[in-house]
Amino acid sequence: MDSSIGRATEQDDAPAGATSVAVGVQLLTPGMRWMLYIASGLVFIVGIQLFIGSEFTDRFFAWTVKPSLTAAFLGGAYWASFSLEWLAARQGIWARARIAVPAVLTFTTLTLIATLLHLDKFHLNSPNPETVLATWAWIVVYAGVPGAMSLLLLGQLRAPGVDPPRRLPMPRPIAGGLGLAGAALIGLGMALFLAPTATLGLWPWLLTPLTARAVGAWLIGLGIAMVHAAWEADWERVRPAMIGLAVFGALQLVNLLRYPTVVNWSSPTAWVYAAGVTAALVMGCYGLWAARRTSAAD
Repeated sequence: MDSSIGRATEQDDAPAGATSVAVGVQLLTPGMRWMLYIASGLVFIVGIQLFIGSEFTDRFFAWTVKPSLTAAFLGGAYWASFSLEWLAARQGIWARARIAVPAVLTFTTLTLIATLLHLDKFHLNSPNPETVLATWAWIVVYAGVPGAMSLLLLGQLRAPGVDPPRRLPMPRPIAGGLGLAGAALIGLGMALFLAPTATLGLWPWLLTPLTARAVGAWLIGLGIAMVHAAWEADWERVRPAMIGLAVFGALQLVNLLRYPTVVNWSSPTAWVYAAGVTAALVMGCYGLWAARRTSAAD
């Protein structure tokens, strides 16, 4: 847990001679901390099912994901989310943990919607008990997490305290670049989510309407995290997101090596995708290095 929990002082606009009011730094509430820990554990498990078991989703996942590269992509995204949520849960200060919450809340809500829209594709009637269990676990989790996190967020926002000052501001060009890239991902994700059949050509390999919406939900969540990072504009506050971004980029590059023949390399979108995940890895590593400079300077 973050040990650098300080104090902040606010001076009221009061008459001369009035006593200044000491206001503590807003801490991460226990409820939100446990929500992030629980969510990180859940996404880690799903990452195993999809990244490691990418070729066995017909038996060990809630629905059959084809091609296997799509399952591996989703698994890599889940493991990136694990690092984001786990590291956010370990922060003591809300300003250094909140980078995870809007993205996770949006993603889980969109995934619930996608599940309900394509419920006929899920393994609810499988003859294998473990498959049915995985399916119902998926439905229960996504039915419960968005509401629970929303309630905990309301409590978190009402918690007393203020943000600590930014200790390592992000350069404006980098913040601007993150914001623009995040906005582009949100736009692409919305296209895949809202019009999955009409926009399948935007992706470098074949998606179904369900997997297009699943991928779209991840792109929107990732885009929100990047726009949020640009808004925070402080390396220390966005460190969990930078690590998550690096993990995402690294695992997606591994997936391209695992399933190179699935990708339509004759399409420009394939090369844009490869460049994008490489940029995610580089940006995440740079952000981690920049965040570590704070600790070295203390």
